[in-house]
Amino acid sequence: MKYIDEFSNQRVCLNLAKKIEETANGKDMTFMEVCGTHTVEIFKSGIKSILPKNVRLLSGPGCPVCVTPNSQIDKMIAYARRDDVIITTFGDMMKVPGSIASLSKEKALGRDIRVVYSVNEAVKLAENNPSKKIIFFGIGFETTAPTVAASLKDAKERKLKNYFVLSAHKLIPPAIKVILESGEVRVDGFLLPGHVSVIIGRRAYDFIAQEHRIPCAVAGFEPLDILRATLCLVKQIDNGTPAVENCYKRSVKEEGNRVAKELMNEVFEIYDSEWRGLGVIPNSGLKIREEYSSFDVEKNIEVEITLNSQLTTHNSQCICGEILRGIKTPVACKLFGRECTPENPIGPCMVSSEGTCAAYYKYGS
Repeated sequence: MKYIDEFSNQRVCLNLAKKIEETANGKDMTFMEVCGTHTVEIFKSGIKSILPKNVRLLSGPGCPVCVTPNSQIDKMIAYARRDDVIITTFGDMMKVPGSIASLSKEKALGRDIRVVYSVNEAVKLAENNPSKKIIFFGIGFETTAPTVAASLKDAKERKLKNYFVLSAHKLIPPAIKVILESGEVRVDGFLLPGHVSVIIGRRAYDFIAQEHRIPCAVAGFEPLDILRATLCLVKQIDNGTPAVENCYKRSVKEEGNRVAKELMNEVFEIYDSEWRGLGVIPNSGLKIREEYSSFDVEKNIEVEITLNSQLTTHNSQCICGEILRGIKTPVACKLFGRECTPENPIGPCMVSSEGTCAAYYKYGS
Protein backbone atom coordinates (compact mmCIF):
# COMPACT_ATOMS: atom_id res chain seq x y z
CA MET A 1 0.00 0.00 0.00
CA LYS A 2 1.43 3.37 -1.03
CA TYR A 3 -1.02 5.65 0.71
CA ILE A 4 -2.82 5.44 4.03
CA ASP A 5 -6.24 6.09 2.48
CA GLU A 6 -5.91 2.91 0.43
CA PHE A 7 -6.50 0.94 3.62
CA SER A 8 -10.11 2.11 3.60
CA ASN A 9 -10.69 2.16 -0.17
CA GLN A 10 -14.37 1.35 -0.67
CA ARG A 11 -13.93 -0.56 -3.92
CA VAL A 12 -11.18 -2.78 -2.51
CA CYS A 13 -13.17 -3.40 0.67
CA LEU A 14 -16.27 -4.41 -1.29
CA ASN A 15 -14.19 -6.75 -3.45
CA LEU A 16 -12.77 -8.40 -0.33
CA ALA A 17 -16.27 -8.78 1.12
CA LYS A 18 -17.36 -10.45 -2.11
CA LYS A 19 -14.42 -12.88 -1.91
CA ILE A 20 -15.36 -13.66 1.69
CA GLU A 21 -18.93 -14.44 0.59
CA GLU A 22 -17.79 -16.63 -2.30
CA THR A 23 -15.27 -18.56 -0.18
CA ALA A 24 -17.65 -19.03 2.75
CA ASN A 25 -20.19 -20.41 0.27
CA GLY A 26 -23.16 -20.08 2.61
CA LYS A 27 -21.50 -21.84 5.55
CA ASP A 28 -22.17 -20.26 8.95
CA MET A 29 -19.02 -18.89 10.56
CA THR A 30 -18.52 -16.91 13.77
CA PHE A 31 -15.29 -15.02 14.33
CA MET A 32 -14.37 -13.22 17.54
CA GLU A 33 -12.27 -10.05 17.52
CA VAL A 34 -10.17 -9.90 20.66
CA CYS A 35 -9.46 -6.20 20.57
CA GLY A 36 -11.55 -3.19 21.49
CA THR A 37 -9.96 -1.12 18.72
CA HIS A 38 -11.12 -3.73 16.20
CA THR A 39 -14.63 -3.59 17.64
CA VAL A 40 -14.79 0.18 17.22
CA GLU A 41 -13.41 0.10 13.66
CA ILE A 42 -15.77 -2.69 12.62
CA PHE A 43 -18.75 -0.58 13.69
CA LYS A 44 -17.34 2.76 12.60
CA SER A 45 -16.54 1.62 9.06
CA GLY A 46 -19.70 -0.47 8.62
CA ILE A 47 -17.84 -3.72 8.01
CA LYS A 48 -20.71 -5.85 9.31
CA SER A 49 -23.06 -4.33 6.73
CA ILE A 50 -20.99 -5.57 3.76
CA LEU A 51 -20.23 -9.06 5.08
CA PRO A 52 -22.54 -11.94 4.14
CA LYS A 53 -25.09 -12.75 6.84
CA ASN A 54 -23.55 -16.18 7.39
CA VAL A 55 -20.21 -14.63 8.45
CA ARG A 56 -20.64 -13.14 11.92
CA LEU A 57 -18.21 -10.98 13.88
CA LEU A 58 -18.44 -11.24 17.66
CA SER A 59 -16.78 -8.98 20.24
CA GLY A 60 -14.68 -10.53 23.00
CA PRO A 61 -12.77 -9.39 26.13
CA GLY A 62 -10.56 -6.96 24.23
CA CYS A 63 -11.11 -3.84 26.33
CA PRO A 64 -8.65 -3.61 29.27
CA VAL A 65 -10.81 -1.06 31.07
CA CYS A 66 -13.84 -3.34 30.78
CA VAL A 67 -12.16 -6.45 32.21
CA THR A 68 -10.74 -4.66 35.26
CA PRO A 69 -12.71 -6.11 38.20
CA ASN A 70 -14.57 -4.17 40.87
CA SER A 71 -12.10 -5.27 43.53
CA GLN A 72 -9.22 -3.32 41.98
CA ILE A 73 -11.34 -0.24 41.30
CA ASP A 74 -12.60 -0.33 44.90
CA LYS A 75 -9.03 -0.48 46.13
CA MET A 76 -8.02 2.56 44.06
CA ILE A 77 -10.99 4.48 45.47
CA ALA A 78 -9.88 3.55 49.00
CA TYR A 79 -6.39 4.87 48.23
CA ALA A 80 -7.88 8.06 46.78
CA ARG A 81 -9.61 8.76 50.09
CA ARG A 82 -6.25 9.15 51.85
CA ASP A 83 -5.12 12.75 52.32
CA ASP A 84 -1.48 11.93 51.54
CA VAL A 85 -2.17 10.34 48.13
CA ILE A 86 -2.48 11.56 44.53
CA ILE A 87 -4.07 9.03 42.18
CA THR A 88 -3.02 9.03 38.52
CA THR A 89 -4.81 7.10 35.81
CA PHE A 90 -5.77 7.09 32.15
CA GLY A 91 -9.01 8.91 31.34
CA ASP A 92 -11.03 5.80 30.47
CA MET A 93 -10.83 4.56 34.05
CA MET A 94 -12.44 7.63 35.60
CA LYS A 95 -16.10 6.72 35.04
CA VAL A 96 -15.82 2.94 35.47
CA PRO A 97 -18.13 1.98 38.35
CA GLY A 98 -16.79 -0.15 41.14
CA SER A 99 -18.76 -1.54 44.07
CA ILE A 100 -18.46 1.72 46.00
CA ALA A 101 -18.40 4.57 43.49
CA SER A 102 -16.12 5.63 40.62
CA LEU A 103 -12.92 7.65 40.46
CA SER A 104 -14.85 10.41 38.69
CA LYS A 105 -17.34 10.68 41.57
CA GLU A 106 -14.52 10.65 44.11
CA LYS A 107 -12.77 13.47 42.26
CA ALA A 108 -16.00 15.47 42.38
CA LEU A 109 -15.89 15.06 46.17
CA GLY A 110 -12.46 16.67 46.27
CA ARG A 111 -10.09 13.68 46.08
CA ASP A 112 -6.82 14.39 44.29
CA ILE A 113 -7.22 12.21 41.18
CA ARG A 114 -5.47 13.24 37.99
CA VAL A 115 -5.76 12.00 34.42
CA VAL A 116 -2.39 11.44 32.72
CA TYR A 117 -1.62 10.66 29.11
CA SER A 118 1.62 8.84 29.87
CA VAL A 119 2.90 6.95 32.88
CA ASN A 120 5.97 9.23 32.70
CA GLU A 121 3.73 12.06 33.88
CA ALA A 122 3.09 10.10 37.07
CA VAL A 123 6.83 9.66 37.66
CA LYS A 124 7.43 13.41 37.18
CA LEU A 125 4.55 14.14 39.54
CA ALA A 126 6.28 12.03 42.19
CA GLU A 127 9.51 13.97 41.69
CA ASN A 128 7.71 17.30 42.02
CA ASN A 129 5.59 16.30 45.04
CA PRO A 130 7.91 14.55 47.52
CA SER A 131 5.44 14.96 50.39
CA LYS A 132 2.72 13.03 48.54
CA LYS A 133 2.39 9.37 47.59
CA ILE A 134 1.76 9.12 43.85
CA ILE A 135 -0.14 5.99 42.80
CA PHE A 136 -0.52 5.02 39.16
CA PHE A 137 -3.37 2.67 38.20
CA GLY A 138 -1.57 0.28 35.85
CA ILE A 139 -4.24 -1.18 33.59
CA GLY A 140 -3.93 -2.65 30.11
CA PHE A 141 -2.76 -5.68 28.22
CA GLU A 142 0.73 -6.53 26.96
CA THR A 143 0.62 -3.28 24.97
CA THR A 144 0.91 -0.93 27.96
CA ALA A 145 2.68 -3.19 30.47
CA PRO A 146 6.19 -2.46 29.06
CA THR A 147 5.71 1.29 29.54
CA VAL A 148 4.74 0.78 33.19
CA ALA A 149 7.69 -1.57 33.65
CA ALA A 150 9.95 1.14 32.22
CA SER A 151 8.50 3.68 34.68
CA LEU A 152 9.37 1.40 37.60
CA LYS A 153 12.95 1.01 36.37
CA ASP A 154 13.14 4.76 35.96
CA ALA A 155 11.78 5.36 39.46
CA LYS A 156 14.31 2.91 40.88
CA GLU A 157 17.19 4.68 39.13
CA ARG A 158 15.93 8.04 40.40
CA LYS A 159 15.61 6.52 43.91
CA LEU A 160 12.04 7.74 44.26
CA LYS A 161 10.37 6.75 47.52
CA ASN A 162 6.88 8.07 46.78
CA TYR A 163 5.98 6.48 43.42
CA PHE A 164 3.73 3.42 43.49
CA VAL A 165 1.81 1.28 41.00
CA LEU A 166 -1.27 -0.89 41.37
CA SER A 167 -0.70 -3.46 38.65
CA ALA A 168 -3.94 -4.57 37.00
CA HIS A 169 -2.28 -5.70 33.78
CA LYS A 170 -3.79 -8.66 31.93
CA LEU A 171 -2.47 -11.16 29.37
CA ILE A 172 -4.56 -11.92 26.29
CA PRO A 173 -3.64 -15.56 25.38
CA PRO A 174 -4.92 -17.07 28.68
CA ALA A 175 -8.27 -15.28 28.23
CA ILE A 176 -8.65 -16.78 24.75
CA LYS A 177 -7.90 -20.20 26.19
CA VAL A 178 -10.64 -19.81 28.83
CA ILE A 179 -13.19 -18.76 26.20
CA LEU A 180 -12.38 -21.82 24.10
CA GLU A 181 -12.46 -24.23 27.02
CA SER A 182 -15.68 -22.85 28.50
CA GLY A 183 -17.75 -23.89 25.49
CA GLU A 184 -20.20 -21.08 26.24
CA VAL A 185 -20.03 -19.62 22.76
CA ARG A 186 -19.22 -21.03 19.35
CA VAL A 187 -16.08 -19.47 17.89
CA ASP A 188 -14.84 -20.66 14.49
CA GLY A 189 -11.87 -18.30 14.36
CA PHE A 190 -10.14 -15.38 16.07
CA LEU A 191 -9.18 -11.95 14.77
CA LEU A 192 -6.13 -11.41 16.97
CA PRO A 193 -5.16 -7.97 18.33
CA GLY A 194 -2.51 -6.07 16.41
CA HIS A 195 -1.25 -3.91 19.30
CA VAL A 196 -0.74 -6.82 21.67
CA SER A 197 0.81 -8.92 18.90
CA VAL A 198 3.42 -6.24 18.22
CA ILE A 199 4.74 -7.02 21.72
CA ILE A 200 4.24 -10.78 22.09
CA GLY A 201 4.53 -11.82 18.41
CA ARG A 202 2.62 -14.24 16.23
CA ARG A 203 3.95 -17.43 17.80
CA ALA A 204 2.35 -16.67 21.16
CA TYR A 205 -0.98 -17.88 19.72
CA ASP A 206 0.18 -21.14 18.13
CA PHE A 207 -1.57 -23.17 20.83
CA ILE A 208 -4.97 -22.03 19.53
CA ALA A 209 -4.48 -23.64 16.13
CA GLN A 210 -2.38 -26.59 17.31
CA GLU A 211 -4.33 -27.64 20.41
CA HIS A 212 -7.83 -26.36 19.65
CA ARG A 213 -7.78 -26.54 15.83
CA ILE A 214 -9.20 -23.02 15.58
CA PRO A 215 -8.07 -20.66 12.78
CA CYS A 216 -6.48 -17.34 13.76
CA ALA A 217 -5.37 -14.20 11.96
CA VAL A 218 -3.44 -11.27 13.42
CA ALA A 219 -5.14 -8.16 12.08
CA GLY A 220 -4.29 -4.49 11.71
CA PHE A 221 -6.80 -1.76 12.44
CA GLU A 222 -7.88 -0.35 9.09
CA PRO A 223 -11.00 -1.69 7.31
CA LEU A 224 -8.86 -3.42 4.69
CA ASP A 225 -6.75 -5.06 7.43
CA ILE A 226 -9.82 -6.48 9.16
CA LEU A 227 -11.46 -7.72 5.96
CA ARG A 228 -8.24 -9.31 4.73
CA ALA A 229 -7.78 -11.12 8.05
CA THR A 230 -11.42 -12.27 7.91
CA LEU A 231 -10.82 -13.68 4.43
CA CYS A 232 -7.78 -15.54 5.77
CA LEU A 233 -9.97 -17.16 8.43
CA VAL A 234 -12.62 -18.16 5.88
CA LYS A 235 -9.95 -19.69 3.64
CA GLN A 236 -8.50 -21.68 6.54
CA ILE A 237 -11.93 -23.13 7.29
CA ASP A 238 -12.53 -23.85 3.61
CA ASN A 239 -9.17 -25.64 3.34
CA GLY A 240 -9.45 -27.38 6.71
CA THR A 241 -6.02 -26.07 7.72
CA PRO A 242 -6.20 -24.07 10.97
CA ALA A 243 -3.16 -21.86 11.53
CA VAL A 244 -2.09 -18.54 13.00
CA GLU A 245 -1.63 -16.22 10.03
CA ASN A 246 0.11 -12.89 10.37
CA CYS A 247 -1.97 -10.44 8.34
CA TYR A 248 -0.27 -7.45 9.94
CA LYS A 249 3.33 -8.05 8.88
CA ARG A 250 4.13 -4.37 8.58
CA SER A 251 4.08 -4.20 12.39
CA VAL A 252 4.01 -7.73 13.87
CA LYS A 253 6.98 -10.10 13.89
CA GLU A 254 7.17 -13.81 14.67
CA GLU A 255 8.70 -13.34 18.12
CA GLY A 256 7.37 -9.86 18.81
CA ASN A 257 9.39 -7.13 20.51
CA ARG A 258 12.24 -8.77 22.38
CA VAL A 259 13.24 -5.67 24.34
CA ALA A 260 9.69 -5.03 25.54
CA LYS A 261 9.21 -8.66 26.60
CA GLU A 262 12.49 -8.72 28.50
CA LEU A 263 11.53 -5.51 30.27
CA MET A 264 8.15 -6.95 31.31
CA ASN A 265 9.80 -10.14 32.53
CA GLU A 266 12.35 -8.20 34.58
CA VAL A 267 9.77 -6.10 36.42
CA PHE A 268 6.65 -8.31 36.47
CA GLU A 269 5.83 -11.93 37.19
CA ILE A 270 2.78 -13.86 36.03
CA TYR A 271 0.00 -14.80 38.46
CA ASP A 272 -3.64 -15.92 38.52
CA SER A 273 -5.68 -12.78 37.93
CA GLU A 274 -9.35 -11.84 38.25
CA TRP A 275 -11.17 -10.62 35.11
CA ARG A 276 -14.57 -8.98 35.11
CA GLY A 277 -17.03 -11.45 33.61
CA LEU A 278 -14.48 -14.26 33.28
CA GLY A 279 -13.50 -14.85 36.92
CA VAL A 280 -9.99 -15.79 38.00
CA ILE A 281 -7.94 -16.93 34.99
CA PRO A 282 -4.73 -18.90 35.66
CA ASN A 283 -1.49 -17.18 34.62
CA SER A 284 -3.32 -14.21 33.15
CA GLY A 285 -2.06 -11.22 35.13
CA LEU A 286 1.17 -9.38 35.88
CA LYS A 287 2.23 -8.46 39.40
CA ILE A 288 5.32 -6.58 40.47
CA ARG A 289 8.36 -8.72 41.27
CA GLU A 290 10.00 -8.71 44.69
CA GLU A 291 12.98 -6.75 43.32
CA TYR A 292 10.62 -3.84 42.65
CA SER A 293 8.31 -4.41 45.61
CA SER A 294 9.08 -1.00 47.11
CA PHE A 295 6.93 0.44 44.29
CA ASP A 296 4.05 -2.03 44.74
CA VAL A 297 1.30 -0.03 46.41
CA GLU A 298 -0.46 -3.15 47.71
CA LYS A 299 2.68 -4.14 49.64
CA ASN A 300 3.42 -0.69 51.01
CA ILE A 301 0.16 1.10 51.73
CA GLU A 302 -2.68 -0.63 53.55
CA VAL A 303 -6.26 0.46 53.07
CA GLU A 304 -9.58 -0.84 54.30
CA ILE A 305 -12.40 -1.14 51.80
CA THR A 306 -15.77 -0.56 53.42
CA LEU A 307 -18.69 -1.35 51.15
CA ASN A 308 -21.77 0.81 51.60
CA SER A 309 -24.95 -0.43 49.97
CA GLN A 310 -26.23 3.13 49.65
CA LEU A 311 -23.21 4.07 47.55
CA THR A 312 -23.15 0.90 45.46
CA THR A 313 -23.14 1.60 41.73
CA HIS A 314 -23.26 -1.99 40.60
CA ASN A 315 -26.53 -2.88 38.89
CA SER A 316 -27.54 -6.53 38.82
CA GLN A 317 -29.20 -6.03 35.43
CA CYS A 318 -25.91 -5.07 33.77
CA ILE A 319 -24.69 -7.88 31.48
CA CYS A 320 -21.14 -6.61 30.82
CA GLY A 321 -19.72 -9.95 31.95
CA GLU A 322 -21.74 -11.89 29.38
CA ILE A 323 -20.89 -9.37 26.66
CA LEU A 324 -17.16 -9.74 27.42
CA ARG A 325 -17.50 -13.53 27.09
CA GLY A 326 -19.29 -13.18 23.76
CA ILE A 327 -22.48 -14.80 25.06
CA LYS A 328 -24.66 -11.74 24.52
CA THR A 329 -24.60 -8.44 22.64
CA PRO A 330 -25.44 -5.03 24.13
CA VAL A 331 -28.89 -4.93 22.53
CA ALA A 332 -29.85 -7.86 24.78
CA CYS A 333 -29.36 -5.66 27.85
CA LYS A 334 -32.46 -4.01 29.32
CA LEU A 335 -30.37 -1.02 30.37
CA PHE A 336 -28.64 -0.38 27.03
CA GLY A 337 -29.44 3.03 25.58
CA ARG A 338 -31.94 3.73 28.35
CA GLU A 339 -30.54 3.92 31.88
CA CYS A 340 -27.08 3.07 30.54
CA THR A 341 -25.50 5.62 28.17
CA PRO A 342 -21.97 7.04 27.76
CA GLU A 343 -23.05 10.00 29.91
CA ASN A 344 -24.46 7.73 32.61
CA PRO A 345 -22.70 4.36 32.31
CA ILE A 346 -23.95 1.52 34.47
CA GLY A 347 -21.22 -0.88 33.37
CA PRO A 348 -17.63 -0.55 32.08
CA CYS A 349 -18.48 -1.70 28.54
CA MET A 350 -20.30 1.62 28.09
CA VAL A 351 -17.50 3.68 29.66
CA SER A 352 -14.44 2.97 27.55
CA SER A 353 -14.20 4.20 23.98
CA GLU A 354 -13.17 0.61 23.16
CA GLY A 355 -16.08 -0.94 25.04
CA THR A 356 -18.53 -3.02 23.04
CA CYS A 357 -21.56 -1.19 24.43
CA ALA A 358 -20.04 2.19 23.63
CA ALA A 359 -19.34 1.06 20.04
CA TYR A 360 -22.89 -0.28 19.63
CA TYR A 361 -24.34 2.94 21.07
CA LYS A 362 -22.29 5.28 18.88
CA TYR A 363 -22.17 3.38 15.59
CA GLY A 364 -24.71 0.56 15.76
CA SER A 365 -27.96 0.75 13.81
